Amino acid sequence: MRMQDASTRRWIDRCIRMFRQRPREPSDEGRTAMRWVACVVCIALVLGAGAGVALAQTPEGALTGTLQKAHTSGTVAIGYREASIPLSYLSARNEPIGYSIDLCRAVVDAMSTEVGRDLVIKWVPVTSENRIRAITGGQVDLECGSTTSNLERKKVVDFSPVIFVAGTKLLVKKGSPIKSFRDLAGRSVVVTAGTTNESAVRDLVARFKLNTTIVTGRDHGDSYAQLVEGKVDAFATDDVLLYGFIALNRAQDQLMVVGDFLSYDPYGIMFRKDDPQLASLVQKTLHDLAASRELEQTYNKWFLRQLPNGQRMNLPMSVQLTEIIRIMGGDAATQ
Repeated sequence: MRMQDASTRRWIDRCIRMFRQRPREPSDEGRTAMRWVACVVCIALVLGAGAGVALAQTPEGALTGTLQKAHTSGTVAIGYREASIPLSYLSARNEPIGYSIDLCRAVVDAMSTEVGRDLVIKWVPVTSENRIRAITGGQVDLECGSTTSNLERKKVVDFSPVIFVAGTKLLVKKGSPIKSFRDLAGRSVVVTAGTTNESAVRDLVARFKLNTTIVTGRDHGDSYAQLVEGKVDAFATDDVLLYGFIALNRAQDQLMVVGDFLSYDPYGIMFRKDDPQLASLVQKTLHDLAASRELEQTYNKWFLRQLPNGQRMNLPMSVQLTEIIRIMGGDAATQ
């Protein structure tokens, strides 16, 4: 899909603004739901469109960019998150595991085939604040965590097709008077530094003049700990991560997720910009996984079945992600 037509660009910009728009009232969610489903599918395809660049521009058999780097070094550097449960986090053995990690392993397998040698994964921990610099600076080749793919970030990095759709919500202790973002007035909320959630909360607090104290955590684990230790009244981040913390810590009796979505966030695997060979390989890998239903099975593994600690997320696939994967798989089947 090539976005050369000005009207198309304007339409996509409106869709992006819808992603980032905070609801004026909770009831606005229902009235815009179907329009948002259509937008999320379109944006998913657009954000992955750059991955469809033909490799014909490069002489046949010649490797460039990250694939050349991998062929020479025999390694792929994967950036992972330590507490983005269940997408990318550390197991009891301190090994990176999760939904995003499994998808990136599939990409590395495809890279190994493409470069003609088995590639070794070099694991690199990243945070919300340093993950983009790690990609642009070359310390990381693929960032496999819980990173929102949007047009602003695509000015400096590139993304795979959308692999998950999340939204900002609030985590509070059971019995808390906080039921929605309006109840943050006069209270404190922690957000993880460098996330889209931080921007969403700051915008809402300013717009509604809530007089809320906003605290930043260095990573999701730190933000969660501040809530549990009673240092703040709420923790705002993507709903999937909040449910993940509850499941991992068996905290169903102590904590609850509340409120309407404060923002919408489509996740993608992040990699360096202007690398058409890698972009094409990443897109084809995910499209093949979608067509074979392995992508759906990977989702079920992490969101419906037991996690390694014995807990369950019990988070069925959203209608938005279901439609994205359906279209992605259909595209792969016709190639």
